[in-house]
Amino acid sequence: MNSPGYDAIPADALVSTGVPGLDDVLAGGFADTSLHLIEGAPGTGKTTLAMQFLLDGQARGERGLYITLSETRAELIRSALTHGWTLDGLEIFELVPPELTLDPKQGQTVLYASDLELGETVDMVLREIERVRPRRVVFDSVAEIRLLSLSPLRYRRQILALKHFLAKLQCTALFLDDLTQEVEETSLHSLAHGVIRLHQAALQFGGDRRRLRVFKMRGREFKGGYHDFVIRKGGLVVFPRLIASEHHRDYSDAEPVGSGLAELDALLGGGVDRGTSTLIMGPSGSGKSSIAVQYACTAAARGEKVLIIAFDETRRVFLKRVRGMGFDLTGPLESGQIVLEHVDPAELSPGELSGMIRGAVDAGVGMVILDSLTGFQNAMPDEVYLTLQMHELLTYLGQQGVVTILVLAQHGLVGPMQTSVDLTYISDTVLLLRFFEAEGEIRRALSVMKKRTGDYEPTIREFAIGQTGVRVGPALSQFHGVLTGVPSFSGPGSRLLQPDDRR
Repeated sequence: MNSPGYDAIPADALVSTGVPGLDDVLAGGFADTSLHLIEGAPGTGKTTLAMQFLLDGQARGERGLYITLSETRAELIRSALTHGWTLDGLEIFELVPPELTLDPKQGQTVLYASDLELGETVDMVLREIERVRPRRVVFDSVAEIRLLSLSPLRYRRQILALKHFLAKLQCTALFLDDLTQEVEETSLHSLAHGVIRLHQAALQFGGDRRRLRVFKMRGREFKGGYHDFVIRKGGLVVFPRLIASEHHRDYSDAEPVGSGLAELDALLGGGVDRGTSTLIMGPSGSGKSSIAVQYACTAAARGEKVLIIAFDETRRVFLKRVRGMGFDLTGPLESGQIVLEHVDPAELSPGELSGMIRGAVDAGVGMVILDSLTGFQNAMPDEVYLTLQMHELLTYLGQQGVVTILVLAQHGLVGPMQTSVDLTYISDTVLLLRFFEAEGEIRRALSVMKKRTGDYEPTIREFAIGQTGVRVGPALSQFHGVLTGVPSFSGPGSRLLQPDDRR
């Protein structure tokens, strides 16, 4: 027979977590009137998540109670202030050792757990819950109850008693566990309706990476696997793992997307198609970013919104280079038509990058430029996962009808080239750039190596970058071995770009 209060709440009722992105991972939020276990080592963000949960309830007019055995009231308030929050209106029931309570005349209830038996400890907690009658409860942390219990059986029974009592009062509860015991404790997993574990890992260089995983959530599906999250001023922000199959949008791909250069569009069979990805690869300095900017500026002139994510160049250097090509992005940047994001790969997680792109696409962006994938690879130490991440991201952007341009640097300057990761097979179009020597000068050449969605010109053309942007010349039909870097010339006359053409 159900306890009183169980029948008053629908079985599928959900409670918002208050954490951006986490409701998406949990397919709606926490289950109402249920116990959820939040696990993680110290410093992973359990307390911050718990406060966001209670503050979200307070904003909805629900009473919240924070039961703390591991932190003082002052520490909780100080932690909240770092995020710009106030805990006014939330009930805090503090249980601390006497040596941490310097003022014996404090107004809040203080329970000396070291002096009392477990039964009395739990009884005090139950009386406080019954007095406050909260809708949301946080218990921080169950490690203290585990230590007082001395045996797994007694510990389990005490948690079970708390669970039934909270359900009777129609409370949605978060129990925090810091996992400080030597042997991993999973006995609570069977008692909890849902289990979420927070992870924190330090890389050899750069900031710590945080991610979470949902172990279980009874009665409904959720997004499995690891999800990146960050802790900033304002609390946790979760970036749900991108699942491309969940996102579909109808779009028209009748007209190819042009670059604004007739010769380049001819080389590409009229342009690139919507919903496809174009990989521009070549040695450093060969003009990959310049061609990407050419596409961005032409798209902005058509009235499309463009997102440029720059890993390698700062905003100042990028804008200076663009001005040198004759493009003024002041207006498009101020209006938001072009969004330029400079990111540090040492501080950016792949999940955060995906979240940034998803937000831009939801805001109407029709072209995304990643410059460069070498910087993105630095954020992904294992190139196998980089390929999987990019495959999922490109599939998502393709289903949204977004034109994606990827820049990838190759090792070397002339002759055979190599890349640290092969992304040609997941790209719809591959544009190859090379340096070559002719008439005592270093020149640039481009060619289309692959295009899945239509015909293209199999020639190699020279191109140049000057004060008026990118200029593409005719096919280098009288040269052989251009891609080797040292071609041989056979013909009656040179068809190279003249100095006036390259300005």
